[in-house]
Amino acid sequence: MAQYELLLPKMGESVAEATVIKWLKQPGDMISLDDTLLEIATDKVDSEVPSPVAGKLIKQLFGEDEVVQVGAVIAWIEVEGEEQGPIDEGGRSAVITPAADVAEMPEITAAPTADTEGQIPGTALLEAAENIVVPEVADTDRFYSPLVRSIAAQERISAAELHTIAGSGAEGRLTKDDLLNYIQTGRKGTASVPAEQPYQALPPMAKSQDSPVNTAHKSTIVSPVLSMSGADEIIEMDRMGKIIADHMTMSKHTSAHVTSFVEADVTNLVLWREKIKKNFEKRENEKITFTPIFIEAVAKAIKDFPMINVSVNGTQIIKRKDINIGMAAALPTGNLIVPVIKNADQLNLVGLTKSVNDLAVRARAAKLKPDETQNGTFTLTNVGSFGNVMGTPIINQPQVAILAVGTIKKKPAVLETEYGDVIAIRHMMFLSLSYDHRVVNGALGGTFVRRVADYLENWDLNREI
Repeated sequence: MAQYELLLPKMGESVAEATVIKWLKQPGDMISLDDTLLEIATDKVDSEVPSPVAGKLIKQLFGEDEVVQVGAVIAWIEVEGEEQGPIDEGGRSAVITPAADVAEMPEITAAPTADTEGQIPGTALLEAAENIVVPEVADTDRFYSPLVRSIAAQERISAAELHTIAGSGAEGRLTKDDLLNYIQTGRKGTASVPAEQPYQALPPMAKSQDSPVNTAHKSTIVSPVLSMSGADEIIEMDRMGKIIADHMTMSKHTSAHVTSFVEADVTNLVLWREKIKKNFEKRENEKITFTPIFIEAVAKAIKDFPMINVSVNGTQIIKRKDINIGMAAALPTGNLIVPVIKNADQLNLVGLTKSVNDLAVRARAAKLKPDETQNGTFTLTNVGSFGNVMGTPIINQPQVAILAVGTIKKKPAVLETEYGDVIAIRHMMFLSLSYDHRVVNGALGGTFVRRVADYLENWDLNREI
């Protein structure tokens, strides 16, 4: 018999870690090839990890709600033979250890102790970072991945200094590239540490029930004291609800939100869609909704006003080269998820329609890949699908703007003709743009949303698709 070390597979270029949600197999269970062993979560996307081998599960190295790095060993499976295991997605061969040697190996456990709380099995690089006395630092709630922590320990970067480095990751998280860039370009904070003070590292990583995001803002929030009667029902938020709540609160504490509104006459657009939708569905086997049309207009407007397609990194403005538009989608659970259409400006209307329909279907079926919710640069949300005429959406960090489109309603409107003004029944809708007033002023925000409306209003009734 031999032992197969199951690694957490690579789940996308921008995904470095995942949280264990639930183990579907327990130690001692027999496993067939491709059996699902556990469920994991990366940000808002849930995924399943299948077994690449058949055998018996003999040990789980991480418990539920623990954060695991991509490439880390998550379980041991007893299999037949002594040959090398299959190549994982990272290009490495999984290690097969003869059963006779397993008994002599020191036991590795994922359960934290008083001295090694949060230590990841097999990651000896982190020992130096986690065994140093930690000072009382106000920012210790900020999350750092094990890789960032190990680099900080090796470079002797203190917790206080690390907190001053702006992060470009999700929710403002400090990434490996952020830290390496900080080290290479000169560590501004090292001179401020007095020589007589001993170096103090980050605290050990503790197991947390919360999502692993930057939660420094939580210390400033005081929740109201609630009174409840016996008839009140208490409903615990699910995991995704907690992540969304934390993300939205962080966004309001990060950006200075301002919203501008425009009303658009989309009569030509509505009539054009009614004219072509049957032939389009017959030809492409896809239904054309308004969403891809809105996304096309947004992509065009972003090319006209590229400073709306930016992110903020401390006092730096990061101008994004790619136009990656996220579309907020409602899930059957009532939660929201934002799949991203990458390089939306490079797709024609047929391509946008197929991308929108595919992402929407797989979002509702919880089949999105982690990469498909990452790296958005602008977000569109259709509040009109709920019958709402307008909304004031919260910015999806680290972006600086989000557009809400309301329901399309027939209304009387004044038209200017060569024979004078007339009142006619028109298809009207509101567009509302929430933007970060730290970097987007009223002129840019207002002009941008007006430009989107212009593209929709000036729709060509004879457009071929």
